[in-house]
Amino acid sequence: MASLKDIGVAAGINILSAFIFFVAFAILRLQPLNDRVYFPKWYLKGLRTDPVHGGAFVRKVVNLDWRSYIRFLNWMPAALRMPEPELIDHAGLDSVVYLRIYLLGLKIFVPIAFLAWAMLVPVNWTSTGLEIAGVKNITSSDIDKLSISNVQRGSERFWSHIIAAYAFTFWTCYILMKEYGKVAAMRLQFLAAEKRRPDQFSVLVRNIPPDPDESVSELVEHFFLVNHSNTYLTHQVVYNANRLAKLVKKKSKMQNWLIYYQNKLDRTSIRPEMKTGFLGCCGTKVDSIDHYTTEIDKLSKEIALERDKVTNDPKSTMPAAFVSFKSRWGAAVCAQTQQTRNPTLWLTEWAPEPRDVYWPNLAIPYVSLTVRRLIVAVAFFFLTFFFMIPIAIVQALASLDGIEKAAPWLKPLVSVPFIKSFIQGFLPGIALKLFLIFLPSILMMMSKFEGFGSISSLERRSASRFYLFSFVNIFLGNILTGTAFQQLDSFIHQPANQYPITIGTAIPLKASFFITYIMVDGWSGIAAEVLMLKPLIIYHLKNFFLVKTEKDREEAMDPGSIGFNTGEPRIQLYFLLGLVYAAVTPTVLPFIIIFFGLAYVVFRHQIINVYNQEYESGAAFWPDVHFRVIIALIVSQLVLMGLLTTKRAASSTPFLIALPVLTIWFHIYCKGRFESAFSKYPLQEAMMKDTLERATDPNLNIKGYLQHAYIHPVFKASLEDADEEEDVMSLKWETESATVPTKRHSRRNTPLPSRVSGASSPSMLDGIKNDLES
Repeated sequence: MASLKDIGVAAGINILSAFIFFVAFAILRLQPLNDRVYFPKWYLKGLRTDPVHGGAFVRKVVNLDWRSYIRFLNWMPAALRMPEPELIDHAGLDSVVYLRIYLLGLKIFVPIAFLAWAMLVPVNWTSTGLEIAGVKNITSSDIDKLSISNVQRGSERFWSHIIAAYAFTFWTCYILMKEYGKVAAMRLQFLAAEKRRPDQFSVLVRNIPPDPDESVSELVEHFFLVNHSNTYLTHQVVYNANRLAKLVKKKSKMQNWLIYYQNKLDRTSIRPEMKTGFLGCCGTKVDSIDHYTTEIDKLSKEIALERDKVTNDPKSTMPAAFVSFKSRWGAAVCAQTQQTRNPTLWLTEWAPEPRDVYWPNLAIPYVSLTVRRLIVAVAFFFLTFFFMIPIAIVQALASLDGIEKAAPWLKPLVSVPFIKSFIQGFLPGIALKLFLIFLPSILMMMSKFEGFGSISSLERRSASRFYLFSFVNIFLGNILTGTAFQQLDSFIHQPANQYPITIGTAIPLKASFFITYIMVDGWSGIAAEVLMLKPLIIYHLKNFFLVKTEKDREEAMDPGSIGFNTGEPRIQLYFLLGLVYAAVTPTVLPFIIIFFGLAYVVFRHQIINVYNQEYESGAAFWPDVHFRVIIALIVSQLVLMGLLTTKRAASSTPFLIALPVLTIWFHIYCKGRFESAFSKYPLQEAMMKDTLERATDPNLNIKGYLQHAYIHPVFKASLEDADEEEDVMSLKWETESATVPTKRHSRRNTPLPSRVSGASSPSMLDGIKNDLES
């Protein structure tokens, strides 16, 4: 177990590494050559151009103005200067609310830390539980003297920890409620003030039942003209265009190569040549421009055939469609109501914004989604527990005993005090961090296999699994001893009331490990985040070897989004550690506060200058954030109950039972009070926005705006502007919505005359009667 000295060495190493990262970032960001790496968001918005330096060539690569290096930390106050409303306009509500998670951590833990150090640390420090003869714990360290482990068994001093637990719970719940209300208000205000977007008028309809007389498109039109006759406007069926998308992507790459070789010909006046074999290293030598021109022509013909197949083959049409309405009110009514008596058919939900749609998954049949999710649930279970085995091995090898067993000849080296402190205080945390590098990609692949239809849903699902994985493998896995299945077997064969005791007993002993993990992952990790060493290297490699056109350059410098699927679960782990150790080992709290403060500044800078959010969900993820903090709070209460039980504080422990009950009640209250703002759109708000829009823009052609909003990207290139005849038909549909076109022979649910047959259809009651008889 690491001592205070080991923690001090690890802190020094992490502070030094973080300082080096910040200095390196401050220098690299000033170089003209790196400007597109550290300010890509402004380039993508067209608000920044490459720095121009006259004179020698070296000035175009290196910044020689020595005065700019003196103010190398001026990026920090600059990151805090932009006000929140302006930041919402610049980066979107998702990014701003993501930053508020770090503020939430500061609001919760700064007062808790003051109270814990003023109230609990003196109580723990002045106790003598670790010094009693015959009871001294040989695995304890100096840190344990500041923890609850130093309080004698059966002592009345445990009342201070119980009182503190109540104070921590009430303060956390108070801040959570205030923040939930604030974010809900921000979301509603954002939706009310937001510019017109297609998803405000559209719903995604899935599990459309097959009909022998009508195609999916005709069936959708018929259904909504009947059931939403006053508000239905247009629709777009979903096609299985995955193969077509691959062909279009391949053609785009070849076009880039063609442009590259044409530009090369213009520069050199020499026809470029290439080899057709593997990576251009072998095969027949051909003219590059002729080769790519021929290949592009072949692909164009193949794309035309595939497009014709997709649009004309009924098997390529999925039982799903994007349906758009004349008003936000009509879309809200459809998205938030049940469409038929059978709740498994005609399922409607708010359509994600077009940028947020994950098109490959819309081609997955709805009936297979349940099977896919079951498969992924089983796979995730085994991933979670099998992943703990290599982590345990790496953690063992990263300890003194593990190194001495694996390499006995290193024993004299690891006996050196500094190296010993480095191994105990730094190496386990960095080993765990490195081992989790590939986990986010694995979890995202699982979410895609499950079939979620939007990027935001994929990220929220991955974040949920990442948090569960972190809870089991990082939190529980480093607290409990033994392999994963030994731990699972232990939990299965012991009574449920023993779980808190088992975990509570081990919690204080692992405080030093989590402190080192916070410093490695939190301090150094955040400093490495702003340095962006990996994107910097990748950009320059792409720029040197792969960039052929300006479009390629934009793709090379595109940093992507903030990464909610990895960032939010990591933050939640710090909430868990902070709440669990607040009443047990308050020494952990200052390290967590430093992380939240540093991360807030760094990510504010990144959101302003770097990350380009690819979608906007209106902070739809906040209920997940709130729920995970509640889970962390309940875990902390159960752990303290188990720990006090081992301390023979039987008379005081029952007073903690009320805390989980109150916390669950508080969550239910917040869920009922605020969560609807994140899943539903109030009809009153929709009507107000529709009325205002009609007053300010009475000549808006809403159908022209929505008609092609949800067409698959591979079809958009071939779209042409709507002609005058289509506009006339659009007006006709809007004014004559009483009659309903249908090809059905039965026409059970068509109470109005059909345009096709002209005959009167049976009434709705007759249709219900026929259904019951059949």
